[in-house]
Amino acid sequence: MVSVPFARPEDVARALAQSPVFGVLDPPSLLRLATGGTVVTLEPGQDLARQGDPGDAAYLILQGAIEVRTLSAGGAETVIAALGPGEIVGEMAVLDGGARSADLTALRACRALKVSRQAFLEVLADHPEAALALIAGLSLRLRQVDGDLEARQVLDLGGRLARALLEAATGEGLVAVTQTELARRVGASREKVNRKLHAWVGEGLLRLDRSGVRILSTQRLRAVAGT
Repeated sequence: MVSVPFARPEDVARALAQSPVFGVLDPPSLLRLATGGTVVTLEPGQDLARQGDPGDAAYLILQGAIEVRTLSAGGAETVIAALGPGEIVGEMAVLDGGARSADLTALRACRALKVSRQAFLEVLADHPEAALALIAGLSLRLRQVDGDLEARQVLDLGGRLARALLEAATGEGLVAVTQTELARRVGASREKVNRKLHAWVGEGLLRLDRSGVRILSTQRLRAVAGT
């Protein structure tokens, strides 16, 4: 991970303004927060933080995507969330002052604003509406994790994969996620995911191209996912 001062804090302040948590701050406060932070850049696969690290900062994703995942004592990997621009990662350890409970890893080239624990807590103390927005975001993420755990118990591979595709799709039906990432999210091998995707291509549900997976029939995919 490389830490670099950012050349244009105004750009970072505008990114902060798009965050549900930091967006409640006035422009001067946003600029102070941007100026007091540090932009970190990561290559794909590089760790932003590791499970067990001290929770000394939270991060606002500016570009790219960060995957939150844990590794059990037996070596089993569980993907908790994949977060993109405008979202905050690492906030739980900042809130309780404990060690990080998961790895934060760049899925693709990524830039994030590092906000110190002190600065982050000051924002929450001075702006109760920011604290409420943070709680709402954490609650939503917990609901999603609960849903994913339930899906792993009750859905077969096809159901889990359909659900993951629908959750990751843009408004145009594009899923710009690699098959390796999809495999981690559904708890299966890449080979099994590849076979299932190609089977759905043959059935007219999907199209595979250089941009990723393109959903052609959301309704049929929802039926597979049971939603």
